[in-house]
Amino acid sequence: MIYLLGGSGYVGQAYQALLTRKGIPFRNLRRSELDYTDPDALRAALQRDRPEFLINAAGYTGKPNVDACELHRHECLFGNAVLPGRIAAACADARVPWGHVSSGCIYSGARPDGSGFTETDTPNFTFRTNHCSFYSGSKALGEEVLRDLPGVFLWRLRIPFNAVDNPRNYLTKLMRYARLLEATNSISQLDEFCAATLACWEKRVPFGVYNVTNPGQVTTREVVDLIRTSGVSRKEFSFFRDEEEFMRTAAKAPRSNCVLDSTKLAATGITLTEVHEALRHALRHWRAE
Repeated sequence: MIYLLGGSGYVGQAYQALLTRKGIPFRNLRRSELDYTDPDALRAALQRDRPEFLINAAGYTGKPNVDACELHRHECLFGNAVLPGRIAAACADARVPWGHVSSGCIYSGARPDGSGFTETDTPNFTFRTNHCSFYSGSKALGEEVLRDLPGVFLWRLRIPFNAVDNPRNYLTKLMRYARLLEATNSISQLDEFCAATLACWEKRVPFGVYNVTNPGQVTTREVVDLIRTSGVSRKEFSFFRDEEEFMRTAAKAPRSNCVLDSTKLAATGITLTEVHEALRHALRHWRAE
């Protein structure tokens, strides 16, 4: 049996669907029934139920986007930096291995040669290194809390999308925003992300940090072209002149736009679809929620 924290969120719901589809027993632990932010309460539950594994998909992302984190800093810091440490303490005491949904948004740009950042590269979009968003800074602190601990996976998710129209879906966001910022990014097909991270546990790959993104990189304009070519939307997309205009007129917090290298995960035998093909597949199968 697997414990799932944050099962009601966008990522958590995808985990629920995956575990149900695979017939894997799991408990979607709701805070209304047990306050898993209390390490003593979580420890007692773990020792009682003895799950084989725990997945933490809980955290604070802000709605409708990360700008909300600038207004709710206490909740953001607690959900992304404090809570992971509390879960780690409870799991260590109960001897339960676990996986944490982290974020690739702790980086900005790419390596000097244009290649993606690897798991050994120091994050450069954090409170310590850059003028980052509060969300990115808090996620980086969460990684610092967990990075050297045994028995835990840190799975870096990056701009999730799939074939289902949803306000949290990257494709939906692009189609709904009035104007877009041109940028180059690595992104994660949500269902593939969940399957790949679960496979880390099923295959017993080494614990540690993994960039779980679809191989390759994609620009905003490339995604827009794929949306229009697919026929999902014929909208005339409009772009900001540059990042300065975007920050001056539309955003409260700077955005992480970055490229990640996912070859460490691929070396374990766990692979995701190339990013452009994953986008085409999502758009071919697009459906309302």
